[in-house]
Amino acid sequence: MLKDRIQQLASQYTSDFIAIRRHLHAYPELSYREFETSKFIQQQLRHIGIPFEVKATTGVVGLLKGRNPERRVIALRADMDALPITEENEISYRSKHQGVMHACGHDVHTTCLLGAARILYELREEWEGTVKFIFQPGEERNPGGASLLIKEGVLENPRPSAIVGMHVHPQLEIGRYRFRGGKIMASADELFITVSSKGGHAAAPQETADPILVASQLVVALQQIVSRNRNPFDPSVLSITSFQGGHTTNVIPGEVKLMGTFRAMDETWRFKAHELIRKLSTELVHSMGAEIDIKIDVGYPAVYNNEQLNAIAEAAAAEYAGKENVEESELRMGAEDFGYYSQVIPGCFFRLGVGNKSRGITSGVHTSTFNVDEDAIPLGAGMMAWLGATIEVKG
Repeated sequence: MLKDRIQQLASQYTSDFIAIRRHLHAYPELSYREFETSKFIQQQLRHIGIPFEVKATTGVVGLLKGRNPERRVIALRADMDALPITEENEISYRSKHQGVMHACGHDVHTTCLLGAARILYELREEWEGTVKFIFQPGEERNPGGASLLIKEGVLENPRPSAIVGMHVHPQLEIGRYRFRGGKIMASADELFITVSSKGGHAAAPQETADPILVASQLVVALQQIVSRNRNPFDPSVLSITSFQGGHTTNVIPGEVKLMGTFRAMDETWRFKAHELIRKLSTELVHSMGAEIDIKIDVGYPAVYNNEQLNAIAEAAAAEYAGKENVEESELRMGAEDFGYYSQVIPGCFFRLGVGNKSRGITSGVHTSTFNVDEDAIPLGAGMMAWLGATIEVKG
């Protein structure tokens, strides 16, 4: 059976997959600078025998045809960039690039997709259709590598009927997978607000509008955007994460800068909220005698898993790994530029368990101690290969 063959090869090549992951982990590169990572992926695909092209400078897109290649086209996606974090793990493959770390598991994602490519190439006479392997740059930074690849035609020639992506989940034990149809991750927009007025002496506040006071009122007032305007059954978050102004005890500064994030699951509400943020901020600040400059940097859209595709993929995952190992994923207010793909074609974004409490592997993503149980890598590679070889979306 194809499932047995995929599992056999995933197990057989485990040491090779782990070696690839450790190489990628040791040499992380930041968003849109993944030059050596891209070259490494190209070398791996060339060694396997899969033709590829380079898009968006560092993106790599491989194409593999099985039997009856016109029957269906499925895209599998992995991201490759790292984060500006200094690694604290004491491991032999610790990051060799100071201040840069694969703290979100993109090294694992890339490895699993390379593993799936190798498996599917060896079994290309045992499955039907075409699989497009998308190795994507820049997931961690706007405008998102997915948007750049889409502009360069990654979802055309041939056009996939569906796309599948995977993300490590350190709070999920190894051997388990999570799927969810519909809304699954939030959009993410960045807020940059400057409140300004004439500065002055701290002992004479009547002579200035006091940007510190105005900005403080604004931080509190902004919370009503979510609490009193959105549908309470539709998750949304507005957080001010930076308040910068002043430098001494006896001077009222002339300027205060705020930064924050706004997240939503509904695209209509998302842009309505942008209007409310601008309106409330401008009117409040002006009413208190100060000036305001506000910028909303529109980021990634919400991730929406096509219900039909998710049901097909979840059933396939249960067949591959056992029903007892497939769970429903939770809603997450984190963001992922996979949402761009799911706006164009049906998408399914699932979670791979990489945690192991008994071995102390529990640190979350985006932390300096994040790591994975590497025994999860063949499980991820095998699952990606299985889904690429079997799922099919009608209509």
